[in-house]
Amino acid sequence: MGCKSCNNSINGLPRGCNNNGNCASGTCGTFIVFDWLADISSSISDKFKIVEVRFKNGRKGYFRNNDLIVSKGNPIITESTKGYDIGEITLTGELVKNQLKKKGIKIDDELFSLLRYPNENEINQWQDLIKKEPEVQIKARKIAIELGLKMKISDVEFQADGSKVTFYYTAEGRVDFRELIKKYALEFKTRIEMKQVGLREEASRLGGIGSCGRELCCSTWLNDLRKVNTSSARYQKLSINPQKLAGQCGKLKCCLNYELDTYLDALKDFPKKDFKIKTAKGIAVLQKTDIFKKRVWYAYKGKFMEWFEFDLNGLNKMININNSDKEVSALEDYSLISVEGISKKTEDSITRFDRKKQKINAI
Repeated sequence: MGCKSCNNSINGLPRGCNNNGNCASGTCGTFIVFDWLADISSSISDKFKIVEVRFKNGRKGYFRNNDLIVSKGNPIITESTKGYDIGEITLTGELVKNQLKKKGIKIDDELFSLLRYPNENEINQWQDLIKKEPEVQIKARKIAIELGLKMKISDVEFQADGSKVTFYYTAEGRVDFRELIKKYALEFKTRIEMKQVGLREEASRLGGIGSCGRELCCSTWLNDLRKVNTSSARYQKLSINPQKLAGQCGKLKCCLNYELDTYLDALKDFPKKDFKIKTAKGIAVLQKTDIFKKRVWYAYKGKFMEWFEFDLNGLNKMININNSDKEVSALEDYSLISVEGISKKTEDSITRFDRKKQKINAI
């Protein structure tokens, strides 16, 4: 919330503008693109005649501007397949080219056009339809439950002229909603469109607070929902706990991929997990790896209680010896310090308070 109406409070509570995701200031929207060229001469932005328009919950579209003078934050009526829709202009000028390239849209593709600015009656009708969406969502869920369909209606979006309503739903498998559409059409008296979304997209549309205490990345700035595997957690030495690794969507958290490249680069200097060191005292097996300190711990087979710590230089020396078909004399010759030695020091430090203090004779 960034506009003045949101900051003004009554009894400590934010007043809010009640625009339900259609903030006129543009600071409450999802996936806002900052226009770095906004302060440069307007003649630059006038050359490119395609603008970006945002609708409910971050849904965006790209439209041709024929002869309208538009700027960021303006409500605008856009052309649709049947009827019209109302959105907010979020980006104009040369930066729209980068967005089109990112979305895989060509400049020569057929795009709908901007029609005109909405009048007061059209704005009021649009706001009334937005207020009806929660009620329609509840009724739609009840009808789906009565038909025994294994699906969840997660969101509803009315077209601004009321000629169409889109139901966003999630389902594990394929759903036959032919009978459902008939009942929806009789109940809501308008055209019906069903659109299936994934669990990640559903979370991005609904929003929420993650376990980190911040708003969900997918609902604020992350628009590239890449696949996340459990291997991402294994590379980062995280415990495979589904309750801790899963996000609001029930899938693995997207943030597991944020530092994955850094870990993969660091792991290139380390041997594989199944690499064993051949010594004169026996085979040594990897027990632990610390990527940040660049340390590894090995232990002899059958003596797993005693670990030996190595840096990468000492480890590479032993690897080179094994690669030349020779055995390492002993792990002790290359280790920094053994865990057994650390435990003894720790034990001494804990029991030192049990020792009787020696009396110091005064001189």
